[in-house]
Amino acid sequence: MNADNSELPGKRPDLEPHNSIGKAGRRRNPPHDDHADGDDRVTPDPAQAPPRWRELLGPEHRGAAVVLAAGVLVGAVNIYLASSMLPAAVAEIGGEGFYAWNMTLYLVAMVIATMLVSRSLARWGNAGAYVIGFALFMVGSLACAASPTMPVLLVGRCLQGLGAGLLSGLGFAVIRSALPRRLWTRGNALMSAMYGVGNFAGPALGGLFAQFGSWRLAFVLMAGAAAVCGAAVPRALPRGERGNTAAPVPVVSLALVMSATAAVSVAGILHDTMARAAGIALALLLVVGFVAHERHSARRVFPGATYRAGSALKWVYLTLGLLSFGVAVESFVPLFGQRLAGLPPLAAGFCGAAVSLGWSLTQIAGSSAVRGRTVRRLRTTGPVLLALGFLVQGLLQREHASIWWVAIWVPVWCVAGSGIGLAYPHLSVAAMSAATDPEEGRQAAAAIATVTTMSTAFGTAVAGVLVSLGGPSMLGSARWLLFGFAVLCAVGIFTARAADRMSRPGRSAPVEDSPVVTQEP
Repeated sequence: MNADNSELPGKRPDLEPHNSIGKAGRRRNPPHDDHADGDDRVTPDPAQAPPRWRELLGPEHRGAAVVLAAGVLVGAVNIYLASSMLPAAVAEIGGEGFYAWNMTLYLVAMVIATMLVSRSLARWGNAGAYVIGFALFMVGSLACAASPTMPVLLVGRCLQGLGAGLLSGLGFAVIRSALPRRLWTRGNALMSAMYGVGNFAGPALGGLFAQFGSWRLAFVLMAGAAAVCGAAVPRALPRGERGNTAAPVPVVSLALVMSATAAVSVAGILHDTMARAAGIALALLLVVGFVAHERHSARRVFPGATYRAGSALKWVYLTLGLLSFGVAVESFVPLFGQRLAGLPPLAAGFCGAAVSLGWSLTQIAGSSAVRGRTVRRLRTTGPVLLALGFLVQGLLQREHASIWWVAIWVPVWCVAGSGIGLAYPHLSVAAMSAATDPEEGRQAAAAIATVTTMSTAFGTAVAGVLVSLGGPSMLGSARWLLFGFAVLCAVGIFTARAADRMSRPGRSAPVEDSPVVTQEP
């Protein structure tokens, strides 16, 4: 029996029928299905007990779990590691005018790669697609390490982005075949936590290498890590079945999303507030065009269930996007710590990592939920905590804050991050379970990384606009950013509730939108 079938209505096959007769000839009381009515007071049977972390990391699944997590981790670490080392790289090889394009090209390449995950799996299978992802990242990292000029470094960053995007998307898509369904939530929590670990470790490692003038060595280290992980793939992962290799590439959808990502990334590096707003508006128009095209096209990036009436999938993706959108605030936390509280850069950087810390730690406990009602509550509570954390943090901001005041900031940042950790793994499983067709299921899972990457890029650009609106006062910038993000992330409360209503057991839904059921022995 599945450990996490929060999306599934109906009876549990491990219990006897309601009209069964006992040995004494009396009719037994009907068994109570805690997934059907969400009554958390009922003690589940052993088959419904949440799997332990040691089961995921045990001998049977350890190799697959490590490869899936490592694929997400190398991309997450690289984002902030490269950002921390770029000043040192520019000082050595020049190209200051192209400084901001390092992140823009990396994000655009990541988004493109995440949209090609399902086709990569269809053509090369699980192991083949993963080897290609690690190889692209390794070659890109070596190109960055050896770059004599900024244009070469930008080419390396593009290759890194393609590899990182492919690996991020593969993690969510391959988990369907690499792990049994009852471990999907644990696996998603592990991979999602890697984003938090990357946000924490990336700046620290990048700053360390840059301080000793060894930025090239850092890229060599990333290449070595990718090579080791790539070598372990054939033994750790099932090859997987190849699908329709002739599936056409959604060229129009790719072009629209690439343009939207480029527009919002450029908006994030502009200094004029109106120009930034125009860039974001253009990106939103392109996203609207993307959705309109996908609804009527046979060549889609998102699965068809996303656009069907009565399907919860679109609301699940929107909630995931709004949670990822909130992560962008983390980039400005060190700035606020230095300017408002006078913290040294290292302390301010660790203060900024509090969001990722709350995100990662909460997933360890939150992913153990298996009852339907509990899972739905976690999915709706996550956006509440995220928005509430930003609101409270905005109220707490002040000039010349003392160290004791900073000590209050840190747990509030952790609470905001915990909102992501509570909801993200369960929303990911909901997306992965949204289709009965394996091909569409892989497409739905791979789209999680696309939504996450695009939302983070949008969030960064919007955050830059809000900080500019609050200037020249740093206190005003902090409040504009935090109050603005509190309002925007609060929209996730309504999208999560819509997903809850659509997926509530007993609600009629189209047959093709029903989640896949896998019986575990």
